Amino acid sequence: MKLKLIGYALVIFQLTYQSVSGQFAYGADVSWLSQMEYYGWIFKDNQGNERDCLDILKSKGFNALRFRVWVNPTKNFNNKRDVTYMAQRAKNKGFDVMIDFHFSDYWADPGKQTKPAAWASHSFPQLLEDVYNHVYDVLDTLKSVGVIPKWVQIGNETNDGMLWEDGRASKNMANFAALINKGYDAVKAIDNSIKVIVQLSNGYDNNLYRWMFLELQRYGAKWDIVGMSAYPTYHPQNPSWSLFNTWVYNNMQSVATMFSTKVMICETGYPYNHPAEAKNFLADLIAQTKAVGGLGVFYWEPQCYNWENYSLGALDPITKQPTIALDAFLEANPVSVKENEIISDYKLDIYPNPFNATTIISWKQPQSNHVSLKIYDSLGREVSTLINEYKTAGIHKLNWITNNLPSGIYFCRIISQQHSETKKIVLMK
Repeated sequence: MKLKLIGYALVIFQLTYQSVSGQFAYGADVSWLSQMEYYGWIFKDNQGNERDCLDILKSKGFNALRFRVWVNPTKNFNNKRDVTYMAQRAKNKGFDVMIDFHFSDYWADPGKQTKPAAWASHSFPQLLEDVYNHVYDVLDTLKSVGVIPKWVQIGNETNDGMLWEDGRASKNMANFAALINKGYDAVKAIDNSIKVIVQLSNGYDNNLYRWMFLELQRYGAKWDIVGMSAYPTYHPQNPSWSLFNTWVYNNMQSVATMFSTKVMICETGYPYNHPAEAKNFLADLIAQTKAVGGLGVFYWEPQCYNWENYSLGALDPITKQPTIALDAFLEANPVSVKENEIISDYKLDIYPNPFNATTIISWKQPQSNHVSLKIYDSLGREVSTLINEYKTAGIHKLNWITNNLPSGIYFCRIISQQHSETKKIVLMK
């Protein structure tokens, strides 16, 4: 809600809040979404209303979407037509777009990089042209409908290259580097502003990244961003998420420094049935990525529930509503502040309100845990962090002194594990 002051009267009208944090990508890969919708899957917001999944993600702070593209898949999804439809839909809703080229008719990942059937018998010089033509064709089609992706991945989780055996990095790094460069050149031929990503999995493994990018550098490969996957539950040692994030942070910092390159988490996820842990993991991963100057964090298929046996989605399979895991993105990128968004046991009071220069903020806290108390302006921009620490159960008060803030409408938001509440504040000087 937005309030306009006319004398002492308050006129209320609706406001849609827009993100002002354009540089950092709060992202989601939703490549399964069109297929899920085709087969009748539905999505609900936290009030139980059935809504467009993209609108739900927007309300949760997401500002970027990623789509994979296969060459000639057997099903009519994740091909050029489908990706064009989804990318245009995303762009029309205000999302930045990432395109992830798999260079296969199906999944390409560290364990398989199978050539598309149509390219299987091609010589290596032909494969180079195949990569260029495919990338150019898809991106040119997107451009024709008004979509210029912000990022493009040349290959998906290419730990050992792509288009095996010709482009297997451990056997012929020169070939892999040449394939990347063909893709890079095709991207820049469409629009030089598009950033090219080379992505590996195992974002905690510094040895892998040092080997790969030193070798690619040696063979003249071109890239703009190093992309990483970061899945703590896939790590063979099953570390705590906090230890895992420390390893990822160290690797991001090492790669960014060694290669003078930007980094990005292109994929991450956490088991849907541990939403509180997932939220803490994601909030920490976002903070760690920002700390090294990283460009964004993308959650892989958060909209999934009971789909393809995938257990790392962030929707409850019973309610079909987002779990609190996605609040990590909302807290980091508050784009949809609403008064009394969630009514909780954390009774939040502000008096006086309206006020002049200073007011008392108090809240009832039924149990001891970590509390975040922040102030946002009417555009959803954070203007002050008042509390971000562990607090014991009880009633807490603080005196908020606004200093040089101008008169206007502000929002006070308290978040504590599974509870959040937002109150409108009117500053009148």
